[in-house]
Amino acid sequence: MRVMILEDDVWIADLLKQIVHSLRPGTQVVCHPSLGKAMNDWQSQAADLLICDWNLPDGPGTTLLERVRQDDQQVPLVMVTGRADRDSVLAVRSLRISAFISKPFQVPKVLECLDRLLPAFSDTPTVAASSAGSFIEFLDSQADSALDLPLQAGMQAKLDALGRQQPSVRQLQQAWQDDPTLTGRLLAAANSRQYNTSATPCLSLGQALQILGPTTSLNIGIGLGLNPASQLDDAELRLQAEAQLQQIDSLHPRVAELAQACRLDPAPLHSAALLYRMGELCLLQQAQLWHNAGHSLSLEELSRAMDKASSVLANRLKAHWRLPTPLRDLIGACYALPTINTRREAIVMHLAASEQAAVPDADKLARLRRLAGLP
Repeated sequence: MRVMILEDDVWIADLLKQIVHSLRPGTQVVCHPSLGKAMNDWQSQAADLLICDWNLPDGPGTTLLERVRQDDQQVPLVMVTGRADRDSVLAVRSLRISAFISKPFQVPKVLECLDRLLPAFSDTPTVAASSAGSFIEFLDSQADSALDLPLQAGMQAKLDALGRQQPSVRQLQQAWQDDPTLTGRLLAAANSRQYNTSATPCLSLGQALQILGPTTSLNIGIGLGLNPASQLDDAELRLQAEAQLQQIDSLHPRVAELAQACRLDPAPLHSAALLYRMGELCLLQQAQLWHNAGHSLSLEELSRAMDKASSVLANRLKAHWRLPTPLRDLIGACYALPTINTRREAIVMHLAASEQAAVPDADKLARLRRLAGLP
C-alpha cells in the first residue's frame, strides 16, 4: 500500500507519516513539500490514499486533487487545512473529498479518520536493517531522517494522558522538562523556518513551547510516541539508556547551580545538558531497530559501536535538526573547550562535565573555576 502526503510543513508531514505507519505498518509513505513534486509523483505512480494541504508554496493542493480525480474516482482524498468552513467545503465538493482535517488538529481524531479510510490490510513490514551486513554498516546506511532518540521510561503514558487533555504550555514544560528526546525535537521544530521567523535562536524548551504553542508541541510529542523504536523493548538496551540518563540527570542540576553562581541564564545550559549524550541515546534507538529486524547484538559489539559511532550520530542529528550554533557549542563544551573566544557559558558546561569524570582532575577543576569567575 502507498500513501502520498503533500505538506510543506515538515513537522506536520512527519507526524502524519508516523500516524499512517502506526495504523498500517509496512505502508510506503512518501512526503512532498511542493505541488510540483507531488504532481510528478502521481503521474509516475498512483497512491492508495492522498493527504493534501490546501495551501502550498507553489499553488493550491486542490490542483493535485483535481488531477487525481481525472485518473481515479475511488481513491480516498484527505484535505488538511485551516479553512474547513462550509463555503470552502462546498467549493471543492466536486472532488468528493473523503475527510477534512482542520489545523491545528488533534492526533486521536486524525488516527480515527485515517483508520477508517486506509485499506484494512497493508504489506508485510520491511526493515532497512535486513540488508545490512553489520550493525555499524546499518548505522552508516541509515538516512538522517531515520535517526532519533528514545523516550524516557514512563513518558509514553504521560503522552497518552496529555493527549486526552488540552494541556497548557506550563503543563507541557513540567511534564517534559527533563526528557532529552522531546527537548531536542521541539528545539528542532522551533528553530525551523516554518515556526521561527526571527533571527533569534531558540535555546530552551520553554522558548520552544511558546513558539510552537501547546497543540503543535503536543502533536510532535505524540508523533514521537508513535515511532516503534521510541520505546526500548530490549532489557539490555534499557539498562544502557538508564546509564546514559543517569549521567544527564547528574549533569543538569549541577549546571543550574553553576549558572546561578555565575549569574547566567540556566535555560540554554539545561538544554545542552539534556542533549549531552544524544549520540549514545541515538545509537541505542538504532540498536532497537536492529533488534526489531531480527538481528542480535552482543555487549561487545554495542560497546565498540558506542566508541566508534556515537559522536558521529550526535553530529548528524545536530545538523539534521538544525540546532542553533550557540546550543551546539554548549553541547560540545561538555567534551572540550574551544581554544579561542571561550564564553563563560561554555566554561561552566565544561566544568560541570569535568566534575562528572571517574577521576576528576583537581588542578583542571580549579583552573576552570577561576576562568568561570568562581571562588
